[in-house]
Amino acid sequence: MNGVDPGRLDDQQLMKELETIHRTRHDTLLHASNDALRAHNVRMAQLEGEYLRRHPRRPVATGRTREGARERECTRE
Repeated sequence: MNGVDPGRLDDQQLMKELETIHRTRHDTLLHASNDALRAHNVRMAQLEGEYLRRHPRRPVATGRTREGARERECTRE
C-alpha cells in the first residue's frame, strides 16, 4: 500500500489527502501508466471509504441527487 493507512489520518490530514488525489485524478487518467492508474484507484477508494466511514450522515446537496437533477432539467425547458 502507498501512503499512510487512511484510518490513522486525522480529519484535516484526510481532507488534504482527498483534495490532492482529486486534483491529480484527471492527469493520472490521461497520462499515467496502467499501474499508476490502478494505484491511484486503490488509494482513492481507501481515502473516500474512510471519509464515508467517518461521515455516514454527511449532508447531501439536493441538486446532486437524481431527483434534484430531474428538477433542474424541468426548469430549463
